Amino acid sequence: MLLIRLAQRQDLKAIVELAQSSGGGLTNLPADEATIAAKLARAVDTHQHLTDHGDGLFWFVLEETQSRRLVGVAGIESAIGLDQACYTYRVSTIVHASKTLGVYHQFPTLFLTSDHSGCSELCSLYLHPDFRRSQAGALLSKSRFLFIAQFRQLFADKLIAELRGYLDDNGNSPFWEGLGRHFFDIEFTQADYLTALNQKQFIAELMPRYPFYTRFLPASARQVIGKVHRQTEPAKRLLEHEGFRYEGCVDIFDAGPTLECYANRVRAIRDSYLASQLQVEALHGYPLLVANPHRAEFRCTLLMPLGDDRFPADTAQLWHLLQLDAQDKVRCIVLNREASQDE
Repeated sequence: MLLIRLAQRQDLKAIVELAQSSGGGLTNLPADEATIAAKLARAVDTHQHLTDHGDGLFWFVLEETQSRRLVGVAGIESAIGLDQACYTYRVSTIVHASKTLGVYHQFPTLFLTSDHSGCSELCSLYLHPDFRRSQAGALLSKSRFLFIAQFRQLFADKLIAELRGYLDDNGNSPFWEGLGRHFFDIEFTQADYLTALNQKQFIAELMPRYPFYTRFLPASARQVIGKVHRQTEPAKRLLEHEGFRYEGCVDIFDAGPTLECYANRVRAIRDSYLASQLQVEALHGYPLLVANPHRAEFRCTLLMPLGDDRFPADTAQLWHLLQLDAQDKVRCIVLNREASQDE
């Protein structure tokens, strides 16, 4: 069966293998063992010690319990931009007008900001290709919302998700080629890697602080501003269904969109509730996203009444998989039939 749990130190090798299968482009999941080991150590420390909203990383893995194989990862940065600025481009408009000449022009611009400092960020979402086009992606992504709902004090009022931007068939970013390369003089993959290592000072040192007119960009770069990687489309749709919206911020490297939503407006956070075994049984016939309420031993899965043997089909199996006693309650919500692949 498929189960979400918190990542542990012994998961390092399996997470590295997952990252290597991603094909690159995931800033928060670089295919580098030393970087992932450092992130995993930070996550374990966060699991054990963070008691209030502040800097920390919660990392979850999707495990196939019979084989003990890890097939997905997902994370939440509880507060970004506290130790180093979190840069993004805000897409806006500057007006140039002359009443004398009867000229009025609107020019789209990019302005470097760090508006999301202090927000909680959904990150590191990746599902192995073998498990896509199924409910596994929805489980992997939405399980984080039940964790946030259960431990609300650990997270900010606003959540964001930076989605992977458009890359061509050769893995190149048209936006980077049109803008970033002129200021950094390095390859896109190197800049992305340095960001993954949390070495972001070079951004402040080299990026222009004034608004940049997008008309100066080649058409290939302008056309991908706010456009997601094709493998990220399912994740975008899932987040939008939960209430997330694009509010005009894009990644400074690949121009992928940042989706935003206040936590109390996210459907799976707002509408989830604690339920007993009898109350869950009363919802028989609906696919449910269900999590135990325990932080250190957090577990989450789907209750599927349609005979999918990857998930529990009844509450007895569910309570056993979540390691609960009969009198314990779970946090649950009806699952919408959507799937997600990666952020």
